Amino acid sequence: MSDEREPKAKFEIERSEEEWREILGDEAYRVTRQCGTEPPFSGKYYNHKGDGVYACVACGAALFDSNTKYDSGSGWPSFYDAIDAQRVMTRQDRSHGMVRTEILCASCGAHLGHVFPDGPAPTGMRFCVNSAALNFEPREEG
Repeated sequence: MSDEREPKAKFEIERSEEEWREILGDEAYRVTRQCGTEPPFSGKYYNHKGDGVYACVACGAALFDSNTKYDSGSGWPSFYDAIDAQRVMTRQDRSHGMVRTEILCASCGAHLGHVFPDGPAPTGMRFCVNSAALNFEPREEG
């Protein structure tokens, strides 16, 4: 089965597949570099309530703030907005017989998940992200 995604873009951070495997470990590599997904309700951040920032597991770029996280009922961490629109990029994903909008880290190209137009106000968007694509960084007090 062919991957029906648009061609890959040039990213600020590029590594060989061997380097990504070593840096990420098996699950994060499968999700972020091979466009995998984790089963719903299984990821460490789907029900996480901490105050802070969710960063790309591959490069450390800050992507989503906990203030925009909400329970979408989907089983994956969901956010109604990215920290900055320039931190994530999108491309059409026609894999698995569906047409979806894939979200990627704009710095390194890591597959994060998909975005859907069924989220809450103020954006109406649901960034549905794999926990395996994220690291949580608690907000510093003070």
